[in-house]
Amino acid sequence: MTGGPGATESEVAEALYALLTAVVRRTPRDLSLTALSTLGTLARSGPRRITDLAAVEGVTQPAMTSMVTKLAAAGHVVRRRHASDGRVALVEITDAGADYVAGRQREGAAELAVLVSKLSPAAAAALARAVPGLRELVELDTEERDPADERR
Repeated sequence: MTGGPGATESEVAEALYALLTAVVRRTPRDLSLTALSTLGTLARSGPRRITDLAAVEGVTQPAMTSMVTKLAAAGHVVRRRHASDGRVALVEITDAGADYVAGRQREGAAELAVLVSKLSPAAAAALARAVPGLRELVELDTEERDPADERR
C-alpha cells in the first residue's frame, strides 16, 4: 500500500481499517465491542426496540436480549414501556451509560492523539485536511446503520 495523494479507494480503506484495528487493540475495554456499539447506537439514536438493536448491530434477537440484560444490570441501560403501545419495550441509555460512552470516546481519541503526535508535520497536515471526509464517512455509516424508519 502506497498511501499518498494518489492513493486508491482500496488503499485508503485498507489504511483506515488498519488504523481502526490498532485503536481497538490499544484501548482496553470491559465490555464487548458489540455492547459498546449498542451503547453508542442508543446514545446517537435514542431509545430502540430490542429487535431494532439486534438488526442494527447484526446479532440475533436472543443475543441482544441477553446483552441488554447485562447492560441493564451494569446500570448502562433501562427498559421502558413504549408510550403509545404498552406491549412494546424500549431500551434507553442511562446517564451512566452515556457517561461511559463519552469516556470511551475520549480514551480512544487520546490513544489516536498519541499516534498523531508522532507524525511528520506533512503527514499531520494531510491528515488534518482529511477530517471533513472522515466526518462524512461517520455520517454515512450512521445513516446506513440507523435509518429513521427503524427507530422506535
